[in-house]
Formats: sequence, structure tokens, C-alpha cells
Amino acid sequence: MDLNLLRALDVLLQESSVTRAAERLGTSPAAASRMLGKLRRAVGDPLLVRAGQRMVPTPRALELRDEVGALMRRTDTLLTPSAGFDAAHLHRTFTVQAGDLLLTGLAGPLTDRVGAEAPGVDVVFLPESAEGGPGLRLGDVDVELGVLDHLDPETRTEELARVPLAGVARTGHPLFDAPIDARRFAEVGHIGISRRGRRLGPIDIALARQGLRRRVAVVVPGHTSAMMLAATTDLVALTVAGWLPEATAALGLRTFPVPLDLPPLDIGMAWHPRNGADPAHRWFRSHVRAAVTGRALT
Repeated sequence: MDLNLLRALDVLLQESSVTRAAERLGTSPAAASRMLGKLRRAVGDPLLVRAGQRMVPTPRALELRDEVGALMRRTDTLLTPSAGFDAAHLHRTFTVQAGDLLLTGLAGPLTDRVGAEAPGVDVVFLPESAEGGPGLRLGDVDVELGVLDHLDPETRTEELARVPLAGVARTGHPLFDAPIDARRFAEVGHIGISRRGRRLGPIDIALARQGLRRRVAVVVPGHTSAMMLAATTDLVALTVAGWLPEATAALGLRTFPVPLDLPPLDIGMAWHPRNGADPAHRWFRSHVRAAVTGRALT
């Protein structure tokens, strides 16, 4: 049955008057009378009958009155926006897909922030291998973090930070014995970072503009393994400038500006529009945003 007819039935049974029901429904008495006719045919009962100058409900109408009223109250509750959001009583698991470098820097700050407000919330991190898959569309991933590309057209995105790249090598590397220019940078062996095994990228394009080439001696799937390898060899890798300085120093590594004109990385957050208006999801995204921008600005 049409929800508007159910609402009209509720008001008619409360008022036992077509005129008063019309006023409450914001319509004319003639339109309310037509709705009563439709309801009579649908229910198979006159519902309201004349008794002198007024109308009185039939036994069937009395049976329906409380039930229809309760149904409309439940419907109004269902269709009314949530009155409020209480993170302290939230019990939910959020799934974040991020590369290992972002994960290493953000997992601690994010879980600390979330746990302080919502002890019943858990966070699951998925590896970069999930990037570009249907996880957001299928609901398997709540938030994707990183350099966003190959997203579904309906996906919502927000840019969080623009961060420059930096080179990283072991502290005693001969590269640090003299100023690092493009030629010296190209002459050392490099660690490529690609989960698809790609050897060439923006660095090679920038070097080629100066007539230079580098040797990518090894390719690894993630930044963490690249930094571990750089710590024990004379190979150099790339990292995000200013990212995890304590961990970098603890590994015996030293960062340096890349002597090339490279665009910064655009770090963004993506989510599916099904979660756009969900108060809990908005709350979680606010903490992801704060964790990324706070870390990127330190």
C-alpha cells in the first residue's frame, strides 16, 4: 500500500473527521474524502460511518487504529536522520587499505586516536596489493589511503597531503662524501619499489631530461623492504621526506633531497558513497584525516 495512504489512514482514524484530517494532511476535504474511499476499498470496510453530525470508527477501524499508529511511528523513526552519534558506545571494525610506508607511520597514531574515543572500535589494515581492486565497491574496504588512481567512477576522494620524495641511503654511504647532484645520484645503484615489478618511473624520466640514466639493481614490492635493503648495502632508495625520522635513524639510514625536479606525492583518502552520510564512517574518516595531516606536517 502507498505510504501516503497509510499516513492518511492513521490521521483519519485519529480524527474521525475528514475535515480535520484534511487540515493535518495539508490537503482539501475532497482529497481526504477520496483517500478514505481508496482505503475503504483496500481494507474492505467502511472504516468511518456517519452517526448524526459526526463520524465514528467501525470495529475494524478500532482494530487498525493502534496498529497503524505504531507502524507510522516506526516508519518516521526509520526515515528520520540519526539524532546523534556516540563514539564511546560504537562497536565496529573499519578496514583501511594502505601501502606499507603509510601504514608504518599511521597505524599507531590512528589507532591511538580511535581508541581514545571509541574503545569498542577495531581497525584492520589491508596491504597495498588490494589497491585498485573492487574492495571499496564491495564494502570490503572502508577507506583507501595513498596515491589514488584506478578508482571506480563513483568513488569519493579527498586530498590529504602533498609530500615531497627524498632519497635514503646508509649513513656511511660514499654518496654523502660530496654534494649530491644529478650525475652522482644517477651513478649509484638504486632500489626500485614496485609491487608489479616495474623498473622505470618518474626518476628515470627526470634523469633522461639531463641525458642521464641510472641502474635499478633490484626491485622490491614495498618501501619497508627497500629501506631495510638500503641499510645493509650501497644501494639507495626513495622515501617520503620527513616521514618516520626516528625509524630512519634507528636503521642507520640518512635521507637527502633528490637532486631532480620531481612532483610531490598526492596522498589522498577514498571511500564509497554508500558510507558518505554514515555518522560513524564520517567520524572515522576525520581521524584518518587528522592522522595523515598531523604526520605529514611534523
